[in-house]
Amino acid sequence: MKRPQKIAVAVVAGLFLYLSVFTWNLRTGYLDALSSYTGLDISGFILRPGLWVSDKVVGFWDRYVYLVALKQQNDILRQEASDLRRENMLMAARARSAERLEKLLDFKPPSGWEAGGARVIAHRMGPAGVLDTLDVDRGSASGVEPDMPVVTPNGVVGRVLVTGATASTVLLLTDANSRIAVIGDQNRSPGMLSGQGYGRPLQLRFVNLNAVIDPGELLLSSGLSGLYPKGVPVARVTKVQRSDISLFLTVEARPLVDVGGLEEVLLLGRGPVPEGDGAAVDGEAADRAAEQ
Repeated sequence: MKRPQKIAVAVVAGLFLYLSVFTWNLRTGYLDALSSYTGLDISGFILRPGLWVSDKVVGFWDRYVYLVALKQQNDILRQEASDLRRENMLMAARARSAERLEKLLDFKPPSGWEAGGARVIAHRMGPAGVLDTLDVDRGSASGVEPDMPVVTPNGVVGRVLVTGATASTVLLLTDANSRIAVIGDQNRSPGMLSGQGYGRPLQLRFVNLNAVIDPGELLLSSGLSGLYPKGVPVARVTKVQRSDISLFLTVEARPLVDVGGLEEVLLLGRGPVPEGDGAAVDGEAADRAAEQ
């Protein structure tokens, strides 16, 4: 049989089979029911993975959006916490500054002296410094003069060494060139207190061997030099040693003021002379003339 004939026979047989099945389905309806059930199952089988993927994608997106929002919230909270810590540090610094300023305001200068506050703007001390000094933000324009005493409520800091128009340099009592006439608070033994450099003890010179001075005794300015008021605390004795080859005691002392941590100081200047103190002023002038 030729090929066209085979094709024609197959087409006719296919049409016959189709018409037979179609006629049978019209009578019984089995094929419609079967297609309904199998179509739902097949469509469910096909759609189920798509729905699973869709649920996963939507869930991932929701979690991603939630995590992004949570990260933004965490960043905001972290920034707020940092701002609060910074503000707390500033408030603590202001509180400490206010406490120091309150102590300065409560300081009562000796009779015949006036006190003015100044802020420390620089330090020069230790092995790298030629002199143990600090700079303050007040100068000759504010009435500051050389040799003015510099103190805090705790004790003597030093004296003004050089003045500028708006700033001054203070020679600290720890410097080797510093000399302060002092007297013991209890035993009233006099001496000359000199520095040996920042971080080293002060040395009390010219204390006689028979003088009475005890470790722990407070040293006050004697006022004999005329530079410092009488009775201002300067240092505390830490060591007393006798020598067989010297006419004087070896005495060491510790400053009452930590000059390395100063932020504000007081400058003392001569004030109006109270009535009845003329003799005292004349005596101080005579002491200065005798030293010169």
